[in-house]
Amino acid sequence: MVLKIDRSADGKYVVLRLSGRMQSEHVEQLKAEMEDVDGVVLDLEDVKLVDREAVRFLSECEANGTELRHCSAYIREWIAKEKNTREPK
Repeated sequence: MVLKIDRSADGKYVVLRLSGRMQSEHVEQLKAEMEDVDGVVLDLEDVKLVDREAVRFLSECEANGTELRHCSAYIREWIAKEKNTREPK
């Protein structure tokens, strides 16, 4: 399964609606889509599966101010766990 990316404008934001399976091979493509754009929102409502690299990327995006919309509970929990493992104790 591939990751589908639909781009739209939502007022002052560019919304990237993602659907399908998000894996490490999609990270560079997403970075390219987000390049030179201020105010990106990632809509994850239709993302069914993610891998660890995708979760790390989403965590970094959020830390840098990107809104993660409609993020499922399991992805949200995984992002929180990744943050906890990266932060110095």
